[in-house]
Amino acid sequence: MANSEKNQITLLLQRINAGDERALDQLLPLVYGELRKLASKYLAGEYKKRTIQTTELVHEAYLKLIGQQNLSLENRKHFFGAAANAMRQILVDNARKKKSIKRGRGKTKVPLDKAIVLSAEDDENILALNEALLKLDTFDNRLCKIVELRFFTGLTIEETAEILSVSATTVKRDWGLAKAWLYREIENNN
Repeated sequence: MANSEKNQITLLLQRINAGDERALDQLLPLVYGELRKLASKYLAGEYKKRTIQTTELVHEAYLKLIGQQNLSLENRKHFFGAAANAMRQILVDNARKKKSIKRGRGKTKVPLDKAIVLSAEDDENILALNEALLKLDTFDNRLCKIVELRFFTGLTIEETAEILSVSATTVKRDWGLAKAWLYREIENNN
C-alpha cells in the first residue's frame, strides 16, 4: 500500500471521527483489498473446512467496525488493529455457534502447534485460544495484539511491527513469548 493511500485512510478516519458520513463511503474501497487479503491469508491457510467465506468475513468485520457507537479510529494502523480484533470475534462467535449445536463434548487438550494453527473441525480450539487471549489481554495488551494480527489476519512479523509501531525484533520476541504463554494457559485449562 502506497504512502499516499495510507495517509488518505488516516484522513478519512479523522473525517469519520468528526461525523462525516460520506467519508465511510470513501473508506471502504481503500481498505477493502487489504482486508480481503488479510482474511484470505487466514482462511486459506488455517480454516480449511470453513463455513465462512473470505468476502463474508471482510464484510462482517467492516460492518462491525463502522457500526460501533463511539468508535474512534485514529489512523490506518489503529483501523487494521481493530479489524484484526473484529475478525477474531467473528470467528470466535462462529465457533461458539457451531459448538452450541454439538453440546456435550468435553474439553480437548491442544498442543502448541494446534493452539496456533486451528481448523474448522475443532472449533473448541478457537474457543480455548480466545479464552486464553482474553486472559493475556488483561496483563499484556501488546502480546494479545500480536497474536491477533499474526494469527487471525496472517500478517508477517514486519507487517505486525509496522501496525504496532515497534521493531520486527520486538514482534518476533513477543510472538515467541505469546505462543509459549498461550500453550501453557491452554494446557493448564484442559
